[in-house]
Amino acid sequence: MTMSSEPAWPITSVLTTLLEQTPPTVPQPTQVMTLLVEIPPAGRGLPPHRHSGPVFGYMLEGEMTFEVEGEPERVIRAGEAFWEPGGDVIHYQDSNNLADATSRFVVTMMMVPGEPMITFVDDDELDRRRDRRAPRPA
Repeated sequence: MTMSSEPAWPITSVLTTLLEQTPPTVPQPTQVMTLLVEIPPAGRGLPPHRHSGPVFGYMLEGEMTFEVEGEPERVIRAGEAFWEPGGDVIHYQDSNNLADATSRFVVTMMMVPGEPMITFVDDDELDRRRDRRAPRPA
């Protein structure tokens, strides 16, 4: 991160870059929403879905199994940042990876105004796009 000019007083804050990403698209115009998501122990999270724009998140507590179309599933742990491109890309899973603790994360979504925050994907579409999903763990 760069500063635009010298500050008027000494900087005492610590700035740590957690994630820097250039999304492929940002809807125009854009509506931005920030949510706190809490998934109970062993909770499955949302079924496969998509967002109209990119989503950026930060894991506050616990662990989440995270998978978006074209990428293998992975575990995101407390203190880690994540993102998904949105648009046509399917978000397959955001389940709690822990059986004994609630997982909590914050997401900021850039959405098309007037469109749903989440659009669920039906089984027929999942079947048609199965070749776009990364191989499943054994």
